[in-house]
Amino acid sequence: MAAMDAAADAMLAAASRAFSSTFAIAIQIQGCMICLILALGWAAASIVRKRTILNMRRKHVDGNSFSFLCDDIDELEHSFQENLPRVSVIMPLKGFGEHNLQNWRTQITSLYGGPLEFLFVVESKDDPAYHAVSRLISDYKDNLEAKVIVAGFSTTCSQKIHNQLIGVEKMHKDTKYVLFLDDDVRLHPGTIGALTKEMEKNPEIFIQTGYPLDLPSGSLGSYCIYEYHMPCSMGFATGGKTFFLWGGCMMMHADDFRQDRYGVVSGLRDGGYSDDMTLAAIAGQHKRLISSPPVAVFPHPLASDLSFSRYWNYLRKQTFVLESYVSKVNWMMNRALFTTHCYLSWGFVWPYIMALVHVLTALRAPYSKIVKEAFDSSCGLYLVGLLFICTLIELVSMWNLTKVEIQLCNMLSPEGPKVSLDSYNWGLVFIAVLVDNFLYPISAFRSHFSQSINWSGIRYYLRDGKISKIERENGSKYTDLGGKHLYGKRTYPPNKSLLGYLSRTLAQWHQPKKYDV
Repeated sequence: MAAMDAAADAMLAAASRAFSSTFAIAIQIQGCMICLILALGWAAASIVRKRTILNMRRKHVDGNSFSFLCDDIDELEHSFQENLPRVSVIMPLKGFGEHNLQNWRTQITSLYGGPLEFLFVVESKDDPAYHAVSRLISDYKDNLEAKVIVAGFSTTCSQKIHNQLIGVEKMHKDTKYVLFLDDDVRLHPGTIGALTKEMEKNPEIFIQTGYPLDLPSGSLGSYCIYEYHMPCSMGFATGGKTFFLWGGCMMMHADDFRQDRYGVVSGLRDGGYSDDMTLAAIAGQHKRLISSPPVAVFPHPLASDLSFSRYWNYLRKQTFVLESYVSKVNWMMNRALFTTHCYLSWGFVWPYIMALVHVLTALRAPYSKIVKEAFDSSCGLYLVGLLFICTLIELVSMWNLTKVEIQLCNMLSPEGPKVSLDSYNWGLVFIAVLVDNFLYPISAFRSHFSQSINWSGIRYYLRDGKISKIERENGSKYTDLGGKHLYGKRTYPPNKSLLGYLSRTLAQWHQPKKYDV
């Protein structure tokens, strides 16, 4: 036993000395810099969101009780509304989960005053989403232009892209803008109007997008997804031009699809795996503008039973998209993203591993001479203290941005369920930061060497950046984020029908209350 203790002490002393070398200190300082850069980026993003909040408050004070819908109350006049362009909202669906009905309600009860149609697209009538959304549409049939489209199975691209393209084929001939939404997007009443207004104001916009504010359900996996998305919030909080694109919300010109401008249809159809990465690559190749208005931030509730294994498969999907590409330049950009993200992820995690060794050395030093000698010649605790301060600054900045975005979401949906910061567990957030950054490079390398992914019961294989083979695995029970029962049905007690509740609340959405800041 004494021999084992001596060996452990020797290893700990050796590690302490190694982590006190010039190179190791540089790595630890680099980790601190990454923390501070993230904190600075989140602080800048919070300023952009706060400006939007302050602007809405000023409008309210000036007499615009509907500032959550529009900047100028005159835009609610019939003469203005009747000239708004037609928008087709296309939603590819897969499965039926706990948040779907609430999300769909926020989408179909939009307060956009122009012509608006909703196209829900499923792969087959066997999908539980088909029956659920059909009932919802039937419940709103007198107030809604909507239909369910059966797209069939994809053969040359991902199922989501296939559903989107079928929806585009079926959209109204007079549609000017098409809005692609994921079924887990919770819209604000004025979202479609705000996106359309920006498109009308600047015809040079190729795509408008937004940012999903994850609402963790309490599991470590849900916090890992929240942490994974938070760095992206900087790119979406520009108040305008951005290089980021989220496939959950994309508004585009309908004619770009009708005429296959820039190869948007062929690029997606012929082997496309990721809609947003493919379109972002096309935008970059043809120097087209991607924009993210400051009000385009959406609550994104994660499944209450989101397990760690489902988070891992989601991470695999996110790294797998870097293996798909539409051009040589796109491939080079993806390789650069792959290398940079892997380097920064482990560059962030290693200082914490070193800090743990420094702390263990300090705790063991009073009981071991060899460890005490290593501790006395080390500056480990100073580095631990520096890392602790930088981590605290980072977490406070993340907390502040989340608080601001939650406040903005609540202001943009005054009639909707309130989102609260109280549900966030910041201890789990810190653990998720370490876990996600540690696993990212592992997932990225696995995706690179496997060239295949199982997503929502479908396995895709890539060759030369495009889908070359599709296998459907009907034994899959859940999708990866929504907690959806893909091959089962969910029912509601007759006296507590959620659809009935949605029907009763429709009038409230179309007759907004006076907004009280």
